[in-house]
Amino acid sequence: MVQRSPKSAPSATAISRPVSGVDAYFGITARGSTVAREVRGGLVTFFTMAYILALNPLIIGTAPDGAGNLLGGLPYLDGGGQVLGANVDATITLVAGATALVAGLMTILMGVVGRFPIGIAAGLGINALLAFTIAPLMTWPQAMGLIVVEGVLIALLVLTGFRTAVFRAVPRSLRSGISIGIGLFIVFVGLVDGGIVRKPEGSVPVELGVGGSILGWPMLVFVLGLFAVAVLYARRVRGALLISIIGATVVAVLIELVAKAGPKTADNPTGWALNVPSLNGIVSVPDLSLIGDVDVLGAFGPSFAGGFQAHLFIPLALLVFSLLLADFFDTMGTVVAVGAEGDLLDEHGTPPHLGAVLMVDSVAAAAGGLGSVSSNTSYVESVAGVGEGARTGLASVVTGIGFLLAMFFAPLVNIVPSEAVTPALVFVGFLMMSQITKIDFDDVEEGLPAFLTLALMPFTFSITIGIGAGFISYVVLKVARGKARQLHPLMWVVAGAFVVYFASGVLNQLVR
Repeated sequence: MVQRSPKSAPSATAISRPVSGVDAYFGITARGSTVAREVRGGLVTFFTMAYILALNPLIIGTAPDGAGNLLGGLPYLDGGGQVLGANVDATITLVAGATALVAGLMTILMGVVGRFPIGIAAGLGINALLAFTIAPLMTWPQAMGLIVVEGVLIALLVLTGFRTAVFRAVPRSLRSGISIGIGLFIVFVGLVDGGIVRKPEGSVPVELGVGGSILGWPMLVFVLGLFAVAVLYARRVRGALLISIIGATVVAVLIELVAKAGPKTADNPTGWALNVPSLNGIVSVPDLSLIGDVDVLGAFGPSFAGGFQAHLFIPLALLVFSLLLADFFDTMGTVVAVGAEGDLLDEHGTPPHLGAVLMVDSVAAAAGGLGSVSSNTSYVESVAGVGEGARTGLASVVTGIGFLLAMFFAPLVNIVPSEAVTPALVFVGFLMMSQITKIDFDDVEEGLPAFLTLALMPFTFSITIGIGAGFISYVVLKVARGKARQLHPLMWVVAGAFVVYFASGVLNQLVR
């Protein structure tokens, strides 16, 4: 781990004496934290996650289902085949309010029940799979019903102890590889969302900024934010991440007032990536009519056209399996990463209250479907809050309250541009690299699976794929060297499940 400031280490006497009932319940003093640090950490986690309030509506709020309707039932096209912009805007507003509500409630539940510093919101990747692969096969309520089914299945795995057992069966080298891979993943997310790394036209996969250069005011804000958090952290200033986010936001607002950079578009590549930092009101009233608009088992019944969808049963079952695996192992990776960054893992690499943490995450998956906002899951950006000092569920309560307030103060939250937040993600990714010393790269059985895990996460932009590659390669290498008996039985089960996961495209073609 990166050496922390001596000022953050409490005395042995302080650790043994909780100062209040809240302190005792959350274990604030016992984990070497304070209420002030939990509040700061919770706020940092909220700001690093707040982008989902803009992204989730753009992904699932703008995609039509198989019946040609948007979430909520409004038509996507008019009679002439033109997109109904007013309907899209109205749907985006509906999704934003519901996204904030579900994220707020589930994150508070994680804090109170799981007592772990992790924020929960609609999962990126899963929402894209839902919008562009699942919804076109059925209606939106039916698609959300599949999310509910997936969440219930994961909850059953927790209740039977299977999910916890799999977590404990993962070897330490793979856990370290997962933590580092997630660190690299969020660095990549931070650099892309900050506009520093982009996909250019041509054969090169990515490049620096615009045409290989740092160009435009938003990228300058990112650079200033990154140097600010690095300097503040090096000088051991408490609240370094939160101060850098607020400071960069102030600079961004002033720049936008003068320079009018505007949003990033094809004609304006140097604009702001997500939120344009300008104040357009303070308070708005959310419309929560999407809540409960779900048909739980409808996907396996009559289609939107009236006919039975028997030919879709196996493909839908594979889709549910893919959703389940993605949720299952994304959460495992996130819990490991957050626990490792906060020194919260025991000698076996297991975090406290693991069963409760996994159960809340499972409930959140189903709640995302019931709220019509896609599966909710644990967010790896929570490590930014842990880097700020969060160690307990109180930080999650603060993050959850932030989401609930965001329903009413959406214009205020939207002031913060991604260029002001993403430097914190990049810096936290640097902190997470300290786990690399725990991997023995001289031993191919331990080193290669961990390497594939940490490399494939950012390169495939999928935490699940990285974990799957690690599991499969670990089992293959152990068998190849005659050490199959050393493998935990659940490693065989999970590796086999990932083989099916990776082969789902072929299986889908075979059953069509």
